Amino acid sequence: MSDSILQINHLSKAFGAHVVLKDIDFTVNPGDVISIIGASGSGKSTLLRCINLLETPTHGQILYHGNDVAGSHVNAPEYRSHVGMVFQSFNLFNNMTVLENCMIGQIKVLKKSKAEARESAMKYLEKVGMAPYINAKPRQISGGQKQRVAIARALAMEPEVLLFDEPTSALDPEMVGEVLSVMKQLAKEGMTMLVVTHEMAFARDVSNRVVYMADGVICEEGPSKQIFENPQKQQTRDFLTRFRNN
Repeated sequence: MSDSILQINHLSKAFGAHVVLKDIDFTVNPGDVISIIGASGSGKSTLLRCINLLETPTHGQILYHGNDVAGSHVNAPEYRSHVGMVFQSFNLFNNMTVLENCMIGQIKVLKKSKAEARESAMKYLEKVGMAPYINAKPRQISGGQKQRVAIARALAMEPEVLLFDEPTSALDPEMVGEVLSVMKQLAKEGMTMLVVTHEMAFARDVSNRVVYMADGVICEEGPSKQIFENPQKQQTRDFLTRFRNN
């Protein structure tokens, strides 16, 4: 039995004739902070959505502690309580308060009592600096605050892995830092994270591994220091040069 949390084997995804992911292989181990970088349209977000079972892979395996979760027999909400996801567009329930957003999944999926769910929600809202806003509705808070609530909501499910799909790309520049600081703190505390990002400083300085994707394949993967300081593939070098020049 592997010690890895997630093992992705020969994963492919097509939408009709359009093949978005082609034969993807990689492993997520406990404590990994893996940044997935690449140009828009390279398949990064689709990969995360497949891992979270929001998309059904066309071929391949997604092994969670050795069990293939890509089949139709899997209880997807229960699996997602272990492999949580933070979305680019927050995906908060607009008719619920900040606190209710962080309680609902615990009550519905984890079958916690309201008192237990509230206690856990408050713990994580405090952690991300959003405890003063528990009675606010999403429309009453900023984008950065919404994303911090979304992180607290995911953490309240006590996941083993957190997936982040471009968590700062919908934010105004001044709000990016507040979300990245929460993510850096989680990484420091040992949270296992898989992050699709355009924030190259985060990928370089916080990740222990970086995956560079292009045209639906993994072009290069390795320790962050190696990818940023001594990439082996010309395509990776060209991508990083473009970013440095922007």
